[in-house]
Amino acid sequence: MPAPAPAFVRAILGWPPTTHIARLLLVSAYLVGGIAKLADWPGAIAEQAHFGMSPPALWAAFTIALEIAGPLLVLSGRWVWLGAGMLGGFTLLAASIANAFWTMHGPERFAATNAFFEHLGLVGGFALVAVLADRSRHQGAD
Repeated sequence: MPAPAPAFVRAILGWPPTTHIARLLLVSAYLVGGIAKLADWPGAIAEQAHFGMSPPALWAAFTIALEIAGPLLVLSGRWVWLGAGMLGGFTLLAASIANAFWTMHGPERFAATNAFFEHLGLVGGFALVAVLADRSRHQGAD
């Protein structure tokens, strides 16, 4: 049987704003990124072109919509599974395109490998957010 968490950890985890703050921290890079791309449309298009996405304007619009809508769903507490799924799928796809370490050599490969697996950690975080939201919803219905 696992050891129980110390009292101060249970207090932090039981504090009502903890879940919302954790969700905000998880989605913050996406929300800020979406707003920054929206504010710099030419830069957003250039970023998509850099990664070989065609047509880049379409992919820029898709990315902006996803990076704003996904976090808002996660933060709203409604359709968390959809927002987390959108962001998790996007993160997996983007990591595979931007950090394709299996095609690289030397220091570039090392950096891309680290970045790829860090992004896999985010995908896992989105899966956990969806699982916990679903459990919370079902426990509230009982």
